[in-house]
Amino acid sequence: MARENVEDIMKKYGARLDSSVRTNQTSNSIPASIEGSSEFQKFKSDMLPHFTRYENWCNNLGGSLKLKLSEKDRQKIQKEIDSAHLETRPENVVSLAMISFILTLFAGILLSAAIYLLTFGEKQQLSPIILIFFLCFLTAGFLFYYFYTMPSRLANQWRLRAGSQMVPCILYTVVYMKHTSNLERAIRFASQHLDAPLAFDLKKVFWDVETGKYSTIKESLDVYLESWRLTNSEFVESFNLIESSLFEPSEARRLQILERSLQVILDGVYDKMMKYSHDVKAPLTNVYMLGIVLPTLALALIPLASALMNGAIKWYHIFIIFNLLVPFFVFYMTNNMMLSRPGGYGESSILEMNPLYSKYKSRKPYWIAFAICFPILILGLLPFIFQYSPVPAWLGLNTDYTFTQVGLSFLGDAKLFDYITVNGVTVGPMGLFALILSMFIPLAIVLFYSIAYRLKTREIIDSRNYSKILEGEFNNSLFQLGNRIGDGTPAELAFARVAESSRGLVTADFFRAVNSNIQSLGMPLDKAIFDPKRGAIINYPSNLIATSMHILVESVKKGLQVAAASLMSIADYLRNINKINDRLRDLLAEVTSDMKSNMTFLAPILAGFVVGLSSMITLILTKLKGLTDIAQAGAGASSGIAGTITGLFGVENLIPPYFLQVCVGIYIIEIIFILTKTLVVVDAGPDELRSTNEIGKNLLSGGLLYYIVALIALIALSSIAAVALPNLV
Repeated sequence: MARENVEDIMKKYGARLDSSVRTNQTSNSIPASIEGSSEFQKFKSDMLPHFTRYENWCNNLGGSLKLKLSEKDRQKIQKEIDSAHLETRPENVVSLAMISFILTLFAGILLSAAIYLLTFGEKQQLSPIILIFFLCFLTAGFLFYYFYTMPSRLANQWRLRAGSQMVPCILYTVVYMKHTSNLERAIRFASQHLDAPLAFDLKKVFWDVETGKYSTIKESLDVYLESWRLTNSEFVESFNLIESSLFEPSEARRLQILERSLQVILDGVYDKMMKYSHDVKAPLTNVYMLGIVLPTLALALIPLASALMNGAIKWYHIFIIFNLLVPFFVFYMTNNMMLSRPGGYGESSILEMNPLYSKYKSRKPYWIAFAICFPILILGLLPFIFQYSPVPAWLGLNTDYTFTQVGLSFLGDAKLFDYITVNGVTVGPMGLFALILSMFIPLAIVLFYSIAYRLKTREIIDSRNYSKILEGEFNNSLFQLGNRIGDGTPAELAFARVAESSRGLVTADFFRAVNSNIQSLGMPLDKAIFDPKRGAIINYPSNLIATSMHILVESVKKGLQVAAASLMSIADYLRNINKINDRLRDLLAEVTSDMKSNMTFLAPILAGFVVGLSSMITLILTKLKGLTDIAQAGAGASSGIAGTITGLFGVENLIPPYFLQVCVGIYIIEIIFILTKTLVVVDAGPDELRSTNEIGKNLLSGGLLYYIVALIALIALSSIAAVALPNLV
């Protein structure tokens, strides 16, 4: 009877197991180990929300269009999907790209048709309609490319972020295995003290074993390491050395191999970054010349070119070329440089894990910045408010005034805004005052982002800088702590002695707080450091300090000598990594400093002079037009040279300097955005917090410099034009 019951139970649960295995195997793209773990899904959603959003778009919107791909394309996209750890299918990726292309193109057709019908098919309106459709077509093509290549970019982003955590990963594994030669526990310890995405990968190594995909941790780890062999071979080699240490009978030899594994990855990172620092110099120089210098110089010729071509060049052409196409070209070139950056070096902390992250994500700074900058923006729009809105009539004002009427008689009878009507077509504003007001538009944009980004990052960047100060001092303090414990002093007493010897340093307060919890409150060592209410670590937000203390607590259980050796290993690592970081900063300093000075100093100065020059050209041609009109009224014919010049350069065909200045100002803002993010990635890897903070600073310095230089150049060159034409000003 008992035998029958056992057989019934085996059949019953065996059938359920077979059904579950078949269900997992039929999943198109989601591995069984991931699909079966709600903890894994929650971890990924919390740590990598932007990945999850893209996956939702692919699986929902992309899944609505059924496409069949060639096997070659499918394998290529699937490889990128696997590298980026996305839970979607290659068909969904291509479908999302195709749907975005179709919808954008359809919207462009509808918009063009609506404008055509509203203008009743007027011939002069066909050119803008064709331009709008062309822009929509370009946008559709860009969106297709953007979504189609998204898995590749996400895979590279994953690689860079994981690469920046590889050195700490090897460190934690080595330090743990020095006192406990157990690969499984060492990897688990490393996964608990690293941030995503490398912690995500290491946990997946365990889950693959737990779900039966692989039989041992070593097998699962070896398969995972193969994905890094081409891009981070030193990481693979270091782990191979760690694995080989398990089979060494000699303790001294085992420790030597572990130390060698850490040195291998440090040397590999240094060699790669040194090569990258040399390779990136030429591309960055090309970006500056082709993306900043040449376009800015070309802007100086735009007013004359527009007049010579009988108005074929309009202000919206300038906007499209210099505010859309050129920035996209610069973004494409800099994006290729960022993609070629090797991993293994850079900021490794995850912004989402910071306790102040909620303040960083708050929308309140944007509303504060908007309230400050909106009045400035209104000042920049005053020429259009006076010309095209009923506001002046409500206030009993004229649509325009001369400088004499507003009490600036030394500037003559020129109009403030100076709209010109030729053959029933109104062009402008051409006036000097209107041009000055136009500068408030880019100024408002600069101040908006500078204020918002400053408010967003002020507290959290101060917290990170404080942590870096702590980590910089922690090396020596940790060395002292290891020496005290190595001399036979219990860890609980060693904290008091290190606090006394490091008096005056920031880290002394940390050791003093641990000692106070032990002596005054009677807490054990682990509670004195990590207690959620009174633990000393609460006021010291540093992953390095927290992990070092976890290693201390763990190694003390093995004995004082083991704990001392662990702390000394961490101290040696910190000293070595600081030396390497200093060398790498020296290698990259020339590139980054040159580009930053070009971006925030030379480019704004050059652009400011271009605005002043275009203003002078427009002013001279406008005054010559007035001279011709006077001559025609008095003599009934064109007046010699002036008539020839104004006949050649029609004032009505000029691009108003108001629009040119706005386009130049926005162009400088876009360039600062793109190049600042590029320089941060080149210097420290993907770092959203630092990028945001640096953009705010560079916008303020570069934007204000452009504003000041443009204003000075405008006044100076306009004065030159006034001297050249004394009878007309």
